[in-house]
Order: sequence, then structure tokens, then C-alpha cells
Amino acid sequence: MTARPRRLLTVCLGNHCRSPLAALILAELGGPAVDVRSAGTRDKWVGHPAHAQMVTAAAAAGYDLTAHRGVQVTPGLLEWADAVLAMDTGNLTALRALADEATAPKLGLYLGDRDVPDPWGKEPEAFADLVRLIEDGAPRHLP
Repeated sequence: MTARPRRLLTVCLGNHCRSPLAALILAELGGPAVDVRSAGTRDKWVGHPAHAQMVTAAAAAGYDLTAHRGVQVTPGLLEWADAVLAMDTGNLTALRALADEATAPKLGLYLGDRDVPDPWGKEPEAFADLVRLIEDGAPRHLP
């Protein structure tokens, strides 16, 4: 019997920049050993594609974010996941408010001890830097 893939949920504020990119990178680097989803703590971008500058920066690094559509985090997604990876402490606080006794232990920061900075409203270089930062943090979550 084959073990099921490790289920990872990446979460940021809007599921518009950081968490979709992290989910894509984790899925591509982890291959069949992982099942990855992403979501946001707010509903503003539900059903919308990723931020245009994020799509461009991802493409420059060889990742295709064009199929992404925003999703809001739910208790069901927290239950589904083996690990819930918040992009920053603000997202982690919002997740703790949504979690219960069973899901709270799954919560943590993507980079372990520091935030993944939000590139929203910044120059294109901030989006390119984000790709490298998320790539560098990915191995800690992969089997």
C-alpha cells in the first residue's frame, strides 16, 4: 500500500501573491510526495487570478501561475491539511482564530521563524525576490 501524499496548505492574506506561489513551488519541487493547496484569510480575491506581477515573476523563474484562482481558508481546509503554512504572523494569528483543538497544532510560519514579506504595492523586484525566498524555504516542508 502506498502512503498518501503529505498535504500542505499555504496561507496568506488574499491568496493573491505569496500563498499561490508557495503552493506551486512546493507542488513542483515535491512532486507526487505532496498534495498542496493555497488559501487566503480574506475573501477579496476569491475566484480571481494571482496578482499580475506575481504571475510575471513566477514565469521568469519557470513557474506557471496562470491557472490559479483565489480561495478563502475554511475550517475544512485546515482539517484536510497535515501542515498549514502561514506566510506571516498576521496570517498565523487569523488562522489561530479559525482553528480548533485538532487543527491548531498544524499551524506554523512558512519560514519557521520569520515572515515572508508581502510584495503588494511594491516594485517588480520585490516579486522576483519573493520567488527566490519561497524557493529557498520550500525544502523544510518537503519529505
